[in-house]
Amino acid sequence: MSTVLQAYRFALDPNPVQEAGLRSHCGAQRFAFNWGLGRIKANRDQRKAEASYGLDGDELTPAVSWSAYSLRKDWNQVKDTVAPWWQDNSKETYSSGLANLAAALKNWDDSNKGKRKGRRLGFPRFKGRRAGLSCRFTTGSFGLVDRDRRHVKLPRIGVVRTHESTRKLARHVERGSARIRSATVSYRAGRWFVSFSVEIIRNDPVATRPGATVGVDLGITSLAVLSTGEVIANPKHLEAALCELQRLQRQASRRQGPDRRTGGKPSNRWRKTQARIARLHVKVANARRDGLHKLSTWLVRTFGVLVLEDLNVSGMTRNRRLARQVGGVGMAELRRQVEYKASWAGVCVHVADRWYPSSKTCSDCGVVKAKLLLSDRVFTCSACGMSMDRDLNAAHNLANLVEATTSSSSCGATENEPDGNPHKPRTPRAAGIATGRPAPNNAGQRRHRKASAHEAFSHAS
Repeated sequence: MSTVLQAYRFALDPNPVQEAGLRSHCGAQRFAFNWGLGRIKANRDQRKAEASYGLDGDELTPAVSWSAYSLRKDWNQVKDTVAPWWQDNSKETYSSGLANLAAALKNWDDSNKGKRKGRRLGFPRFKGRRAGLSCRFTTGSFGLVDRDRRHVKLPRIGVVRTHESTRKLARHVERGSARIRSATVSYRAGRWFVSFSVEIIRNDPVATRPGATVGVDLGITSLAVLSTGEVIANPKHLEAALCELQRLQRQASRRQGPDRRTGGKPSNRWRKTQARIARLHVKVANARRDGLHKLSTWLVRTFGVLVLEDLNVSGMTRNRRLARQVGGVGMAELRRQVEYKASWAGVCVHVADRWYPSSKTCSDCGVVKAKLLLSDRVFTCSACGMSMDRDLNAAHNLANLVEATTSSSSCGATENEPDGNPHKPRTPRAAGIATGRPAPNNAGQRRHRKASAHEAFSHAS
């Protein structure tokens, strides 16, 4: 049993009055975000102009604090002037907008200072009316309705009907094993959703094969190939909807769209076509997400040890020939789901190094090929003569990485254990040859290890 934070999302069916109220609340959050951003941007521009005149230190205009507390305090002092209509909406919408601004500014500052990994973030920008609508509630009367499984409560909005039953969450709340902490309302592709952040006590079942180790090799031809020989077919949801998507996009190109140069507004028929395109994208994304959830749940509940690859998905999408196929698989999403579900169930997850040659290595004798084309779907070892499917050979290599580790007494130290934040489980790197890039065979490339490839494999075995 473990206490984790989990989200429950339900589709809403509001009446026209409630929908107007939801749009008003989302607009209020956007207004508070833009107000705070404009105030901070004006302060930064003023200080920058004063510094260009030679002023420094105490001579400059005092800087405005970026903390959410300071922004809320300043908002409460001027809200009657800048937004005399603020009482029409819940105060939580303004607080959540300012909290989002504080988080965005902190992420931008950490990115510039090198404290945040990933691509460099730019300074926050103002939100337009066409941006995604959302607002969050942390206080007030929100949650489920007593003895009613088709309605939810929202502050200032009232009781809103849902498209689906809420009994799954309601049973946890009635038993006392779940507590709703916040509610986020969002509008996506013509439909309103509410997402409850729930602190819940989970009691996930033990894996049916706790002592089994499985290597998972992700690909495009097949979604996943397991070291047990099982092949998970790639449903290719995007390719199935590509014909309809192209037809709608051609239809939209023939209609009057927005023109920023002349300020022309799009026609209503163009808006309707864009809405249909958005709904089609949502349908594809939902089908992909559903399949990945089923696969990740099955893996966690079946095997005791999972071995995945640290794939550079963002780099793979830069290949113009494979970008659409790679994006349609959802490799990073599958790894994310496996990691947090494994932390709930107490399953070991190992992540092989990004430069480990799982496809080029013979799973029988350990010899590494110097070159393996992407078109070579069958791996044939030149040393021992072993012939096997390329993806199945890679899955065997991944599984072999941790067999020695899991059989030793140090296996317990590699389990995913939530350390502080339950959403960030510890995923150790696989031991042995998966901890570094193998040494290249030709001397023209840069060497990353002092030991030779033969010595590395001998040490790992």
